[in-house]
Amino acid sequence: MPHRFSLLTLAVLVIAIFFVNLLLLAPNMLAHAADKPGQAADQKPPYTVVNGKVDLATFNGYRRYGESCLRCHGPDGAGSSYAPDLTESLKHMTPDQFNEVVVNGRKNVSTSSNNVMPAFGMTEDVVNYLPDIYGYLKARADGALGRGRPKRIDGDD
Repeated sequence: MPHRFSLLTLAVLVIAIFFVNLLLLAPNMLAHAADKPGQAADQKPPYTVVNGKVDLATFNGYRRYGESCLRCHGPDGAGSSYAPDLTESLKHMTPDQFNEVVVNGRKNVSTSSNNVMPAFGMTEDVVNYLPDIYGYLKARADGALGRGRPKRIDGDD
């Protein structure tokens, strides 16, 4: 029976890790829960762009995007032959939908295509910065931020 006990222990450990990650993500997801398509004009966007310069969180989203997303989705979220244009996707995607896809991945398999987005739910450099990555991509999708490396707003440390 020791073999069954070790499998049971492993299963419990995997479930525990899942719930710990879920608890860590919950505050980030709730912080942007109000950022829905069709949001009120007076509601603040999840990014700050002033004269083409961005706040620290949006700049960090750009950096994190470059580390983990660029290789598939291309420079500036503009898409590639391998993965879709995220500046188009985020025009219609809520922060919760974005988080769901990034954390759990997605498969779009049909007779003409086989697109697979891997899950990043266990990748700390992605999961811990989902609001920043979303903010950067949303600024690009909204047309508030152009292509290339953004400059930071002066004095924003």
